[in-house]
Amino acid sequence: MGEGIMRLGYVHIRTTDLEASRRHYRDVMGMQEMACHNDRVYFKCWDEYDHHSVVVQQSDRAGLEKMGFKVHTYDDLDALEKQVMQHGGAVTRFSEGENYKVGQGIRFEIPSGHVMELYVEMEQVGKALPSLNPPPYPEGLKGVGAPRIDHLLITSEKPTETIEWLMKALNFYMAERVVENEHSDKPIAAWLFRSNTPHDIAIIPGPDKKIHHFAFWLDDWFEIRKAGDVFSKNDVSIDVGPERHGITRGQTIYYFDPAGNRNEVFTGGYIAYPDMPVVTWTVDQLDRGIFYFNHRKEWIEGFTSNVT
Repeated sequence: MGEGIMRLGYVHIRTTDLEASRRHYRDVMGMQEMACHNDRVYFKCWDEYDHHSVVVQQSDRAGLEKMGFKVHTYDDLDALEKQVMQHGGAVTRFSEGENYKVGQGIRFEIPSGHVMELYVEMEQVGKALPSLNPPPYPEGLKGVGAPRIDHLLITSEKPTETIEWLMKALNFYMAERVVENEHSDKPIAAWLFRSNTPHDIAIIPGPDKKIHHFAFWLDDWFEIRKAGDVFSKNDVSIDVGPERHGITRGQTIYYFDPAGNRNEVFTGGYIAYPDMPVVTWTVDQLDRGIFYFNHRKEWIEGFTSNVT
């Protein structure tokens, strides 16, 4: 097999108020609105070159419609299609343009019921910076000014099955995991990657087909604090933070968009490599793993169970 999956490409979410969500992602998060097409608004961050990374769709309920991962080559796409089918996945091919501005690819459900798409090409529109002798950031950024999306976290009624399937069928690597105790090697939650971050996708126990959050990358702790100011200024509902994770070592604020979909701004962490040993957390230390600054067990129940 070749290079396989490259990275998370897009998150397609549902909203009960398209205009309010539009203002949130455009004016608060500082994303660029690229198009409005068939009751869907397409956004990109300033440091992303593909046409979009977040799609917001009008619906009668919030939640995740689907997620898209970009693949290196069409040979990789063909090989991954065979692997998905070998592991029991029902694959549908989609043609160029069926997904707005996206080339041909494949669509299937993972064991948790979430819809995943793999594709090779998306129309490239360029970053907000020139490719020759660029400054470090563009002028006139709005709100948070997020450079790019980073990862998403989903829930699964059978998380171990979903984790193992993603690793076998799609060649994800495991950076960190949660197990029952130090004598167990059965993951009940895991942080998986294909790029070089601690996680492109994470899986925790919970209802099938639900999303816990998707995250925007920020460059440093100062930008996290600035984001908190922006959220307060715009009356954004903040869930938790500023905080630090033990798991991934990330620094974070969790908050909600107008439909109740949880977002995260995230920085820190470490470079992940396919040959690195897996970091293991036991359930009795999960409060510290999630909230390293202020580990309080009563936070965990509501934090992990509130999903869309």
